[in-house]
Amino acid sequence: MIRLFESGSIMQYLVEQYDTEHTISYPKGSRESYEVNNWLFFLNAGVGPMQGQANHFFRYAPEKVQYGIDRYQNETRRLYRVLNKHLEAANTEYLVGNKCTIADIAHWGWIAAAGWAGVDIDEFPVLKAWDERMLGRPGVEKGRHVPTPHKMKAMLQDKEAMDRAAKQASDWIVRGQKEDAKK
Repeated sequence: MIRLFESGSIMQYLVEQYDTEHTISYPKGSRESYEVNNWLFFLNAGVGPMQGQANHFFRYAPEKVQYGIDRYQNETRRLYRVLNKHLEAANTEYLVGNKCTIADIAHWGWIAAAGWAGVDIDEFPVLKAWDERMLGRPGVEKGRHVPTPHKMKAMLQDKEAMDRAAKQASDWIVRGQKEDAKK
């Protein structure tokens, strides 16, 4: 029995087991394969945790803590600058070459939700172009609506909808924290 519980290791496992034709990966041991792993680790150790904290302090925390908001939004921006500079310097369509890989797929959900964390994607023009290129892929368009319709991009255009969603999520988080404290 294999016990997988961390998203990065789950993605690596799925690619290794099921992407034998390297549709969203590169052959194991190749330079590109190692680079894909770099970007998966960058996501799992950087973008995900930092943007997740930006989301929490900006949208969900029951009281606004400006230090937390600033700290995590600025760190998310720094990580976005790394991605933006990399894509610009590499002059490729995707994170590793001109092939959409698991690293791109894994990053896309976070980048698509930049505004939810209070980060303006327009600050990062090359990353924004990558985001639009990803959204233009039929597989991304289809997959982003599983299991429910992905409404983030539309919601970011509607402040009232964002406020309602943030309030609902915040209430759920606070309720969960109270329940966990009783255990």
